[in-house]
Amino acid sequence: MSAVIEPSSVDETAVEAVVNYTRNTGVRPVNYTFDPPAGVPRSSGEIDARTVLIHDARTERGLTLDTSGFELVPHVSSVAAWAEFQKREHVEQLYYAEVQALLLRHTGASKIVIFDYTLRDSTATPGRAALREPVRRVHDDQTLDSAPRRARRHLPPEEVTWRLERRFAILNVWRPIAGPVLQAPLAICDARTIASSDLLPSDLVYPDWTGETYAVAFNPRHRWYWFPRQTPSEVVLLKIYDSATDGRARLTAHTAFDDPASPPDAPPRRSIEVRALVFW
Repeated sequence: MSAVIEPSSVDETAVEAVVNYTRNTGVRPVNYTFDPPAGVPRSSGEIDARTVLIHDARTERGLTLDTSGFELVPHVSSVAAWAEFQKREHVEQLYYAEVQALLLRHTGASKIVIFDYTLRDSTATPGRAALREPVRRVHDDQTLDSAPRRARRHLPPEEVTWRLERRFAILNVWRPIAGPVLQAPLAICDARTIASSDLLPSDLVYPDWTGETYAVAFNPRHRWYWFPRQTPSEVVLLKIYDSATDGRARLTAHTAFDDPASPPDAPPRRSIEVRALVFW
């Protein structure tokens, strides 16, 4: 993990909200991306709901991919309407190219491989593969062990060995669709406040394979941030994994949360997250 920072003094602009951690019971959590067999819970692992302060990231400098594990970047897409994002060909043919260009430019990488995306709607029915609800548990999408396996799944065989000998990362590009976001916004934990012992390897079960993610146990040192009223012309880059062990952020954790100031008639949160392998 990256260097630990001490929480700063009281921030009067911070939002107080509940985030759902996972209690470390010694039993490995299992989460399904589809409706599991009868009698099997969709998500296991004991929820540990905690009230935390979530700070306004717009008011603080120095929050970058390599320091805090996340960063807000201005970016306008030619794919704008919710109906367009629901057409796979629009996403894969148009939006992917825009995200790839953004990541190449912003990271200085030599190769970007986008391997999937997820559309979310805060009114979605759980279990729908094409449209998912926001995740309301603190998590990271890969583990230190599963990330290299993910890279091997998407690299040509002739590239695997030499690519994995060099630095690579997995980044999520998170964008709201319509906005600003007023319901179920995204909270992100500063990587510098996460300890290795907070990370709980978990199974993420797909219809055809099982991946590994991190659930996260509560730690009072965690410092949480959000970008209030994030608009579709802004994307959050999330560090899911970094192979570098030189002190920069290797991963972070995130979750949707309920903003207590959200109006009762707030429009649903709709968003897209694109997941990409980044090679240098």
